[in-house]
Amino acid sequence: MANVIATLRDSAAAPGWTRWMMGLMLTLAACCAQAQQAPALSLDVQGKIANTNDAEHRVYHFSEAQLLALPTHTITTATTWTPRSTFTGPLLSDILKVVGASGTEIEFHTFDDYTYTVPVSDCERYGVIVAYAMNGQRLKISDFGPLFLIYPRDAYPNELTGAGGDSKFVWQIKALLVR
Repeated sequence: MANVIATLRDSAAAPGWTRWMMGLMLTLAACCAQAQQAPALSLDVQGKIANTNDAEHRVYHFSEAQLLALPTHTITTATTWTPRSTFTGPLLSDILKVVGASGTEIEFHTFDDYTYTVPVSDCERYGVIVAYAMNGQRLKISDFGPLFLIYPRDAYPNELTGAGGDSKFVWQIKALLVR
């Protein structure tokens, strides 16, 4: 990038064009650098919950610090989209305990406007985690992050393989609705 800017600066092009092109290059570089950064972790939970921390008493907002403070668990498994990897994050059941959830279903909402519902009973049956890291690296929005619902697929291949199983692996999670 520095070489491109130096070349533009030293070129015989018109000063207005050079300045415009340098501005465009710097803007693109800044956008690309920002896209590569891991997004801040946060999660909003609402619905049938007893504990809230917003002014309207409707939502429990987990900050990055709160999510990272929850006990960490790992699941090593393959998914349809990843090779066998080690995923790290809190148990979904621990998140539900903090908010005092009383529902039987959890509706997941994602940054790409996908919505999927899983039964609360999956927490106990599978030990589901809400992963924020894969193989020790924080998940980026471009790599299933910032949060990725992970089931131990390798331990339950008959139940968690195929279209029905694949649909449970929800990524880019931003919010939960307990119903």
